[in-house]
Amino acid sequence: MPDRHDGAELPAVPGVLTADQLRETVAAIAAEQASDGALPWFRGGQLDAWDSVEAAMALDVGGEHDRAVAAYDWLASRQRADGSWAAEYRDGHVVAPAVESNHAGYLAVGVWHSWLRTGDAALVGRLWPTVRRALDLVTAMQLATGAISWALRPDGTPDDTALLTGNASLSQALRAGVALAELVGEVQPDWELAAADLRRALCERPEAFADRSRYSMDWYYPVLAGAVTGAAATDRLAAGWDTFVVPGLGVRCVADRPWVTGAETCELALALAAAGRPDDATEQLAAMQHLRAEDGSYWTGLVYADDARWPVERTTWTAAAVVLAADAIAGTGPAAALFADPAALDRPAVTGPR
Repeated sequence: MPDRHDGAELPAVPGVLTADQLRETVAAIAAEQASDGALPWFRGGQLDAWDSVEAAMALDVGGEHDRAVAAYDWLASRQRADGSWAAEYRDGHVVAPAVESNHAGYLAVGVWHSWLRTGDAALVGRLWPTVRRALDLVTAMQLATGAISWALRPDGTPDDTALLTGNASLSQALRAGVALAELVGEVQPDWELAAADLRRALCERPEAFADRSRYSMDWYYPVLAGAVTGAAATDRLAAGWDTFVVPGLGVRCVADRPWVTGAETCELALALAAAGRPDDATEQLAAMQHLRAEDGSYWTGLVYADDARWPVERTTWTAAAVVLAADAIAGTGPAAALFADPAALDRPAVTGPR
């Protein structure tokens, strides 16, 4: 597989991470990629479409566009006829065949991010049919409440359960899909309607979603994804702060567990950047650096009551969250605005940076 660094400027967050340190982290992600482009949690570990896209986005930030393209092409080659991916792969084989909506949707975010970062029109053109099939599936899974079912039942019908974090991510995915549709000249009004109804559900219909308020992701993700903005975003972040934030260590994954995780902490940093609070975002990025390994990779989490890393794994998606948070805070390139300025998705760029 080609291995080319395109010379892109890497982000730096003064006092927290240098550009060289971010380059090490990008290299640590790349080291886990298989020769066929597959980008799992770690070499030999599980792969799911959402986390693989996130890791590919980090590779693009780090200038490893060829590797990001290989990861996207791997996913495109394994898309099923209904537009979905399996919930889990391992060494190229399907381990969990379930159809989950958030896995289907996130490719649109990755492709739009890659366009902003690199201006690779050929990649957009090649992956557009894949994105279109995936988002057609997502819209077909929308429930009467405006929320989107988390998965299909074995008989192919949408489950009645909708998950708040997944739906917030899908809100961002649908908006990215609309931007891509405009870019390629194939407007998708059904996606626009689905995105608008989903946003109303996220902002006005909490009863549409399963109660998973123990999880920090349900707290900050509507802000991160740009569904909740302005004063409502400020209020939402304030409401959960004392529940989830452990000063100096990061963010709890679950409210009632003494366990902070790097990805959730970086995602809160992204939400804070989206809410116009870059200093607070920087503080959270700094707080989770105790998870950094010598090679630039990151441990998934820390059970701070026992001072023990758990699980004992260094995941590409944790490292990717670090890179994306640093990029959003630093504002290094046009792709940084995808998270730092949620409204930018509603002002699609008609040309890329090249």
